[in-house]
This record gives sequence, structure tokens and C-alpha cells, in this order.
Amino acid sequence: MARIRVLVVDDHRIFAESLAAALAAESDIDVMAVGSGQAALRMLHRAAAEGRRFDVLLADAETRETSPGSGEQPGAPFNGAAGQGASGPAAPASGVPAQGGGPLPGISLVAQARADHPGTRIVVLAGRDDPRRAAAALQAGASGWVAKDCSLQRLLAVIRGVLRDETHLPPALLTGVLRELTAARRHRTESEELVESLTPREREVLRCMVAGLGRKAVAERLYLSPHTVRTHMQNVLGKLGVHSTLAAVALARKAGVGPVDLSEPVTLSS
Repeated sequence: MARIRVLVVDDHRIFAESLAAALAAESDIDVMAVGSGQAALRMLHRAAAEGRRFDVLLADAETRETSPGSGEQPGAPFNGAAGQGASGPAAPASGVPAQGGGPLPGISLVAQARADHPGTRIVVLAGRDDPRRAAAALQAGASGWVAKDCSLQRLLAVIRGVLRDETHLPPALLTGVLRELTAARRHRTESEELVESLTPREREVLRCMVAGLGRKAVAERLYLSPHTVRTHMQNVLGKLGVHSTLAAVALARKAGVGPVDLSEPVTLSS
């Protein structure tokens, strides 16, 4: 019988341990539990490096970097008896901030885990119905969204379902999630149209803004005068219909515009 390797991540130690113990009672499931996003990513990374990747990640929708007061060390499982390979320090995950580097909310954890470990299916455990967050989780790469108080049978059905490439949502959330996804697509399209109105040079300036560069840094990178950069920035704000750099960056990200790669040489354009 093929065994399913499950990793549970939740700030609440008692919940994580209880859920892991319940899942471990199933004959086809090996399970481990950790209490922070960083610990989960490290555990995923180490397991992949050892050829023992996790099949499913069960992630609390509100997962933070560490669980205050729990005494947990990042990378250390709550419950080593429930799964294999629980001893020893975990290897750091690629792209994960070092300890103390700031919180890692549940949706960000989904995106990072999906990017680093595309073969692992992700199911979000939620304490409340929230169509907006559920839609964000799906967009980030989650395959399911289930209530924390759902039955064990329901959770097992979801775990096995996502391994068949199914997407699982509570029926009560379906309409709201579809509405959110449709709205997000519409807003993205509108943002894309605005960005397309920019000249190539203005798009370069916008990417520099997304990277957090100030006027002087943009001028040095693009070999322009600060005055010319100021003019380009004003044109960018005007064409995007916003009044601040922060608003321009938010719209750019919505349109899929990423930051300029500062390690790449500059390609001059008109």
C-alpha cells in the first residue's frame, strides 16, 4: 500500500499534535507536525533533499513565523513519533528568511511551498469561512480549503482527493470564491491595459519603482538625469491614474509587473 506523507503546520501546538495523532492512526498515512511557516518550509526542503518528499501540506490559514510561548525551535517537529525522520535539525529552505526575519502568514506559506515544492499538494485549514482568503489561497497554489472543525473523514477525503489533482472547497464558499477570482481577473486585466499604455522607458522606470529604487538610484541605473527620471515617474503616475509611488507599485504588481533584476545589465531603450 502506498503511504501518504503529510506535514501539518499550525501555530497552536495542541491542535497540530491532536490532528497529527488522528491522521497517524490511518494505516496509509505518515504524518509530522510543526508550528511555524519557516519550520514547515525547512522540513519540506530537508525531506526533498533526502528523497522523502511530503505528499500533502496541511497549512493553517493564519500560520505565523513562530508560535509565541511554545518554546518550539524553528525546524523542530512537535511530534516525532507520528512520522519518519523527525530527529535532527532541519535544513534551511531556499528563499526563507532567517529566524527572526518576520512573520510568514499562511497564504505566503502556500505560495512559497508551492514554488519550492510543486509536487506537494497544499490544503489550507481555516478557522472561519473567508471567500477572499480562500480565493487568495487558490491563486497562491493551494488545492483545497477546509474548516478546522470538519470531520476526520472529510479531511481524509480532501487529502486523498487533492492527490488525484482535485480541488476541494466547501460548497458554501464556492460562489464567493468564484466572485473573488472573477473580480481579481477583471482588475488584473484593467491594470495590464494601463501598464501597456506606458512607453518602454516608462515601463523600465516602473520596474525600478517596483524594486524600491528611489529617483537617484533609477537615474544612475538608467543613465538618466534625476530631472528626466522625475518626468518619467510623473508620466507613469498619470498614465496609471494614481497619485503615489506606492499606488503605482501596487497596480504594477496586480498587472504582473515584477521588479527589475538589479544583477542584470541595463538594456537601453527609447
